[in-house]
Amino acid sequence: MLILIWGGVAVSLIGLIGLLLSMYKVASAKKNIASEEELRVSIQAAMPLNLASLFLSVLGLMSVTIGVLLTP
Repeated sequence: MLILIWGGVAVSLIGLIGLLLSMYKVASAKKNIASEEELRVSIQAAMPLNLASLFLSVLGLMSVTIGVLLTP
């Protein structure tokens, strides 16, 4: 079960890094883009990364929880 726990931690960290990258992309777009339409396109481009990162974080946390519950 240790593999399940540490694997989940690794997957959650990858998701967290993706979330931070998504936040950085949106923040830099807000600083550099003046047009509202370009800003909307930039935020929409960052949305798949954001959703995939959230998905990875949830999967990682679920595997950590399952690993902790199954550990004797």
